[in-house]
Amino acid sequence: MPMRLPIACTDAVCVQTPSGSYLLAEAREIDAALIKEQDWRRLEMSQGTKGPRMFDWAILPVVHQGIVDGRHWLLIRRCIDDPDEKTYYLVFALPATTLQKMVSALGARWHIEEDLEATKDLGLDQYEVRSFIGWYRHITLVLLAYAFLVGIRVHDKSHLPANAPSEQAEPSRPLLPLTTSEARHLLARLFFPVPSHARLVQAWSQWRRQHQYWASYYHSRQRENRRIALSVACDQWLLACVFSLPCKRLSSLFLG
Repeated sequence: MPMRLPIACTDAVCVQTPSGSYLLAEAREIDAALIKEQDWRRLEMSQGTKGPRMFDWAILPVVHQGIVDGRHWLLIRRCIDDPDEKTYYLVFALPATTLQKMVSALGARWHIEEDLEATKDLGLDQYEVRSFIGWYRHITLVLLAYAFLVGIRVHDKSHLPANAPSEQAEPSRPLLPLTTSEARHLLARLFFPVPSHARLVQAWSQWRRQHQYWASYYHSRQRENRRIALSVACDQWLLACVFSLPCKRLSSLFLG
């Protein structure tokens, strides 16, 4: 997979011009001097929540260690709505890698952000542990729950026609594929329906407050135990220091 590194528009880059010469300048200056309107290609970066994320792209070979090796590139992304909004990347890719593959590799970050957001909804960042084992168990359970939701999403065919293969089927009605967040909401409503009775709501409130009380109690007790242990350790250290002093020096400290 191609690797990319975002750079600032003021970073200096050495590229090969269309005439074959080399140009060392800032990325924005290279863009203004070498990129023409016909050099831009409109490609899909990834699928967003509102459809495909389309941008204009331009590419130039980068001079690496004095030569153009066909592996290092300067990739420029231009926003369609605002042509002045541009992002610059240094890309390393295998020879003969197409521009579409480079753009798709850049869009893979969008899926990582989606996964992080979905796992946060499952409690990925909601742990209160102070040991590696506790943290590891929490993260493992969250990822296991997320894998279960991903399995439901992959096997869901509700947005496809029932009489056509999944490879050739097209949506027959305006229905988006099932997402992990939607699967989580469906399971929550099926297994844990919202309580409508007043006594159920009150019981839930009492259980939650009781849980918070015991969590606060054990946390305070642990802090107090640590303070007592630290105080005892300090007293023992002082006694050890006092008894390790010579007798003449000890008497001078107390008798003056």
